[in-house]
Amino acid sequence: MSLFHILLVAIIQGVTEFLPVSSSGHLILLPNLTGLDDQGQAIDVAVHVGTLFAVILYFWRDVREAAIGLGRLVQGRVDTPGARLAFQLLIATIPVVLVGLVLNMTGLDQAMRGIAVIGWTMILFGILLYWADQNGDERFDAKDWSVKHAWIMGLWQAVALIPGTSRSGITITGARMLGYARHDAARLSMLMSIPTIIASGSLLGLEVAASGDLNQMRDAAIAAVFAFAAALLALTLMMRLLRSVSFTPYVIYRLVLGTILLGIAYV
Repeated sequence: MSLFHILLVAIIQGVTEFLPVSSSGHLILLPNLTGLDDQGQAIDVAVHVGTLFAVILYFWRDVREAAIGLGRLVQGRVDTPGARLAFQLLIATIPVVLVGLVLNMTGLDQAMRGIAVIGWTMILFGILLYWADQNGDERFDAKDWSVKHAWIMGLWQAVALIPGTSRSGITITGARMLGYARHDAARLSMLMSIPTIIASGSLLGLEVAASGDLNQMRDAAIAAVFAFAAALLALTLMMRLLRSVSFTPYVIYRLVLGTILLGIAYV
């Protein structure tokens, strides 16, 4: 891969991973709309690792608390805020892992990677995000997160396996429907991304590790660094803007892009 291609993939993944606009949808569109070769699994793993470190760094206090709590959870104790957070994140991850395995085994994950699918999901789930954001109240904040709410948001997260849906977008939608404030909905969504990215990255990483291609590993390292920088910048800006701005700008972007993609798909 050329350096330009690597940087392009890394920046697209980094910027879109945590914004409610679908990183997977954008990466699928890249080769379809530009004629560039598919970046391959090694780069996919690398950019996911980059974004993983970005969200861990940004939410370090929560991650540290959950990591300490995980030790107590392994011992069968859910008696601290950290242990409860670790347990809730585990519960929220179960649906996406199970549905992901089914889609992978049946081949449906590849069947849904079309421009028309992404166009429709961009529009439909963008409208749903707008509705939830405008009509959702703010009864809860992050400290009110319960096992029941973690499971419900986990079910929403599984829907994001449809390309163009957006993992962050659909979990934020679910959180706003439950009554979480915008900033807290985004915070919970970002924390839910950590075990999800680890699960998907580990699966792909096992396949990549067997290749032993040094050039591929070099490209992957470059991609990871730039994805980390882009993701950290995008995440920081979004979390700050959410204190004063709604999700409407992201909805508008989704509607415009979705309309363009449907035009390409059907004209």
